[in-house]
Amino acid sequence: MGGLLIPPPEVLTLAGHPIRWSLLTRLARSDYRVQELVAFLQLPQNLASYHLRQLRAGNLVTERKSSADERSVYYSLDVEHFRALYLQAGKQLHPALTGTPSEQSAKEPSGKAPQTPLHVLFLCTANSARSQMAEALLCQLSHGTIEAQSAGSQPAERVHPLAIQVMERAGIDMRLARPKHFDEFRGQHFDAIITVCDRVREVCPVFPDDPERIHWSFPDPAQVEGSNEAQYEAFEQTRRALATRLRFLSTLLERERGVPPEGVA
Repeated sequence: MGGLLIPPPEVLTLAGHPIRWSLLTRLARSDYRVQELVAFLQLPQNLASYHLRQLRAGNLVTERKSSADERSVYYSLDVEHFRALYLQAGKQLHPALTGTPSEQSAKEPSGKAPQTPLHVLFLCTANSARSQMAEALLCQLSHGTIEAQSAGSQPAERVHPLAIQVMERAGIDMRLARPKHFDEFRGQHFDAIITVCDRVREVCPVFPDDPERIHWSFPDPAQVEGSNEAQYEAFEQTRRALATRLRFLSTLLERERGVPPEGVA
């Protein structure tokens, strides 16, 4: 008997390997260096590196040198690209297996009593751009279900003017925002602490209940040189990248409200 076997979409082949799936599961929550992934999964480094190369070749994972130590590389899951490929694969199987990450949040209110807002703290070195933008964006995207704050290890004197300008064009007023030292938040409880700067990750303080630590390895847009247009575009790229990650983060935190993340230290 003859027949035609249909190979699965590449994204399913890539993600279906146990080691690659384990790497993706880790990177879905935070950016990590290869040494950290090796320790988490208890794998030889050359084996972890091989599978990371496979994921990079499939454009599921990206890498960038740490701004704190250029000998280190942070790996990140491109959640938006993975979602697009995954939905495309589902559509090939059945047209009903499609959707968007915003569908759940777009549903009408269920009539249930509102829950206490979740609390998230964003940290970077100067608290003048990335963490400030993340704070403002999450407050807007969560519609009050998440209360966001931001701080820095070495706060600048003011929020970067281009951060204010980019956010204003996106409909968010940050003119009253001010840089703060993370000591202002010691003793407070947070459901998640997110470092958006490689340097501040190394000095992140301990907070009550040891909330989940998440790291997003974002380059500092304030370090971009060149024309005014190039500098503005760097801040705009940061805003777009933050908005993408924050949409998925808010969904994750809401679904896990009160439930410890399984299998994550």
